[in-house]
Amino acid sequence: MSIAGLKFLVTGAATGIGAATATLAASKGAHVLVSDVNDEGGQALVDEIREAGGVAHYQHCDVSNEEQVQALMQAAADTLGGLDVLHNNAGIHETILGEGITLETMSRETFEKVMGINLVGPFMCAKYALPLLKQSDNASIINAGSTGSFSAYEHSVAYGSSKGGIAMLTKNLAVDLAPHRIRVNCYCPGTIKTQMVENFIAASHDAEILVSPKTLTHLVPRLGETREVAELVCFLASEQSSFVNGVVWLIDGGSLAWRGTIDALGMKGEM
Repeated sequence: MSIAGLKFLVTGAATGIGAATATLAASKGAHVLVSDVNDEGGQALVDEIREAGGVAHYQHCDVSNEEQVQALMQAAADTLGGLDVLHNNAGIHETILGEGITLETMSRETFEKVMGINLVGPFMCAKYALPLLKQSDNASIINAGSTGSFSAYEHSVAYGSSKGGIAMLTKNLAVDLAPHRIRVNCYCPGTIKTQMVENFIAASHDAEILVSPKTLTHLVPRLGETREVAELVCFLASEQSSFVNGVVWLIDGGSLAWRGTIDALGMKGEM
């Protein structure tokens, strides 16, 4: 696929899928703006990309803060000269906030914090990126969904609600932005090796019980890798996906294709 020269903004890019996407996109010739609240991690990633010969810049942004989102889009205009691809990757799970994660114990503040970053953030990023995207010949918005966009999981009231919303935000934006020739798609990973997943597992009262239904339902019997998701994001950003629009795309190792576990097939997974 060709994404060389595309002006590519990735939110929540200091670690995980965002970092993998920024790195891969830059290696393919895209000009990348890395954004995160983790300034040290974000700048370190930019330094790595530059050392490898890529073009990258860093801008601090909490996507739930409207003024910071506006500043982020101004930074895209100033450092990249415009914008072709908005990758709305920034996201959190309630387990990282150190508060209650059940309906009985979760505060309204925790619920709203997750929704603010995971759902309101992508809405605001799309809103303020729109003037720049309108000027692009290959404009797209790529949102981070989840298998939680389709199915419920333990201790995920806020996260699952936000990711269900992302699926419909993607489709509605695809409809509204079609007259501007801006494609809007969404990818929904299964269990990927990221810090957020590790935190989610650690917060469970029984990690084995939690992990088993996630990994054992993968028809590809392992956890996903961040680079595998990054490859899909780069494809969705490329001209090769020019007829792909309004799609909520599973990349879950076959997890939601059935209602069983791989041990019933005589297969063994690996961590």
